[in-house]
Amino acid sequence: MSSSSGTFHYEKDADGIVTLTMDMSGSANVMNLEYRDLMNEALSRLEGDEITGVIITSAKKTFFAGGDLNVLISITPENASEALDGVEEVKSQLRRFEKLGKPVVAAINGSALGGGFEIALAAHRRIVLNDNGIRLGLPEATLGLLPGGGGVTRMVRLLGVQKALPLLMEGKQLRPERALQAGIVHQLVETREELLSEAREWIKANPAPVQPWDVPGAGVPDLKFGDPNSYGVLAAAPAVLSKKSHGTYPAPEKIMAAAVEGAYVDFDTALKIEGRYFVELAAGQVSKNMITAFWFNLNEVNGRASSSGKRVTKLGVLGAGMMGAGIAEVSAKAGIEVVLKDVTLEAAQKGAGGLEGITPTDSDDDLVGCDLIIEAVFENRELKNKVLAAAEAQALPDAVIASNTSTLPITGLATAVPDAERFIGLHFFSPVPKMRLVEIIRGEKTSEETLQRALDYVRQIGKTPIVVNDSRGFYTSRTFGTYVIEAIMMLSEGVAPALIENVARKAGMAVGPLAVSDEVTLSLQLKIHDQTLADDPSLVSDSAAHDLIREMVSLGRTGKSGGAGFYEYPEGGRKFLWPELTTRYAKADAGVSEQDVRDRLLFVQALETVRCLDEGVLTSVADANIGSIFGFGFAPWSGGTLQFINSYGVQAFVERADYLADTYGERFRPPASLRERDKF
Repeated sequence: MSSSSGTFHYEKDADGIVTLTMDMSGSANVMNLEYRDLMNEALSRLEGDEITGVIITSAKKTFFAGGDLNVLISITPENASEALDGVEEVKSQLRRFEKLGKPVVAAINGSALGGGFEIALAAHRRIVLNDNGIRLGLPEATLGLLPGGGGVTRMVRLLGVQKALPLLMEGKQLRPERALQAGIVHQLVETREELLSEAREWIKANPAPVQPWDVPGAGVPDLKFGDPNSYGVLAAAPAVLSKKSHGTYPAPEKIMAAAVEGAYVDFDTALKIEGRYFVELAAGQVSKNMITAFWFNLNEVNGRASSSGKRVTKLGVLGAGMMGAGIAEVSAKAGIEVVLKDVTLEAAQKGAGGLEGITPTDSDDDLVGCDLIIEAVFENRELKNKVLAAAEAQALPDAVIASNTSTLPITGLATAVPDAERFIGLHFFSPVPKMRLVEIIRGEKTSEETLQRALDYVRQIGKTPIVVNDSRGFYTSRTFGTYVIEAIMMLSEGVAPALIENVARKAGMAVGPLAVSDEVTLSLQLKIHDQTLADDPSLVSDSAAHDLIREMVSLGRTGKSGGAGFYEYPEGGRKFLWPELTTRYAKADAGVSEQDVRDRLLFVQALETVRCLDEGVLTSVADANIGSIFGFGFAPWSGGTLQFINSYGVQAFVERADYLADTYGERFRPPASLRERDKF
């Protein structure tokens, strides 16, 4: 059986058991038109053949990769009806598959995600190779979608609403052991040979299995129609969801609706409900934004070719504070020998935390043999120059020398070492073990080989790299700084602090701007401002915001680390906005609407991104979008700062930005390049 160059291999053994091996064209099996043709051919043959059972497996490294996102991103309200027909055909095929009247076993030899796991759910038995690299689950929600091939309906009937919803709404990907514990697979085996042998044995022992949802009278385990005791399961769910998503993510809402509505009807009607919600999401803008960022942009960023062929074997980290300790930790866990240096051995030991693979020290002599040095000391140019020069003298002659600075230009810092070609910026984000992004900054003299070695190191420690050119604040700090300063500007104008924070969270930002300002510390923001002012006064504006910050610092409110900032930090209690902020700054007639607050916070970041692109700080749209989401928590539903402009409509965005510029200041005036664009 073949379609185009793809095939579903059909092999029947002497016992009448058919092994159906999916081997579609391309590097992975995906759910597209070719799949539908191949599955239809296979089903027709199975239905007309004398068989005792079916094993479905894969010829690829993965079992099945899921839906074809090139197809899904092209669904619009105009072609939604045609898309729904395609979805219904997929579900009809899986229904035929599980109702063959013979046992069907999914022999899962690699990751089965999305549509791939929906195929597995239609099997009566799911046996998985116990490989820690395998991932199983339904991650559609992370792309703004829901599992539309029967995933919602089957999971709810398999596990019950309460256990199924977190897996569905959060798009969790589980390792085999965890999937077994969760009850979504039946058995793990250690070898590929066992996959098939165990599948055959199960088929022989279970000649006529029936899916749990096809047992007469079966329903949803924890939801019974007319039973008030089961309603408690759902009572709090919408409120919890609203608190998490603030209404900006339609996928979890539609998943919940499909799950609950489907629970009160028969199985096949539930499939229809699920399909309609799926197409509604696929035709919407949020799914297009998220697919663009988390699939196409992320693959572009992670797929950036590297040719150094070198792995870091010994790393020297200068500075054992939170950032330096975090860099040391993730590097040691990746198998790199790490030397963590600070001014005192005690400070270095504290930063190392007793972690295996990290040698704490207060001596540059221990940096001998390092092929990578990363400086992570305070944002002070003289201090950085001093420690970089001392470390470079001890490291290998061809070692890469890097700074973790978040703001100071790399080209200037490179003068601390004899060979500026080997100098580069590696900007990590806090907390380092949790944050996926590393911003790689090329200085004016950074060589291509140094860049390639930096890319290889970032991949070696399992992080996602973006590459930008040198500039004060680079891309992420520079753009994120506009978010924080815009919030403080609004505070100085009399906008209520709670409104600023709540609107930011409702807009999808990871953290409110006043809260994150406390995390960064207000005193550090002043130091950066004053350093910039000393270096180039033309780069500094928004004096009203900095005047307010200066006033806060003069009151001893320097931020979270100082125990007080825009927020109060009671010992053992939850932080809350400093009440005096309202009495000092808020005005009843500030004249800034909630919509204007939202747009000022989002637009100011998007516009700064455009300027970074115009200036050559950014060289790709993918770096901009991924950097904004993973680096500074720009609203993920938007697909990133530039995709936000795309989804708004470039000309509509320009018109709205002009209004904001006329009303609040020239920082919102769109650059000429944006006026001439149709799309990024």
